[in-house]
Amino acid sequence: MVKTETVAARAGIVGVATTLMLLTSSPAFALTRDDGDDPGTGLSVAETLGLYVGAPLLLFLLICGLVMVGDKSRKKES
Repeated sequence: MVKTETVAARAGIVGVATTLMLLTSSPAFALTRDDGDDPGTGLSVAETLGLYVGAPLLLFLLICGLVMVGDKSRKKES
C-alpha cells in the first residue's frame, strides 16, 4: 500500500516539474517580430466579449432550443 506522504511528494514533484517545463518553454523573444509577421489590429472590448462570450452563449442556446423542439415533437406523437 502506498503511503499518503509518498503520494503527496510525488504530486508535488510532478507539479514542480510541470511548472518548470512551462516556464522554460515560454517564448523568450515574444516582442521581436519575425520576417513575414503581419499581426493586424487588435480587438476592442466589445468585439472580444462578443467573440468569446456572446457567440458561444448564442450557440449553446441555439443547440438547447433545437433539442427542446425535437423532444417536444416526440412527446406529442406518443
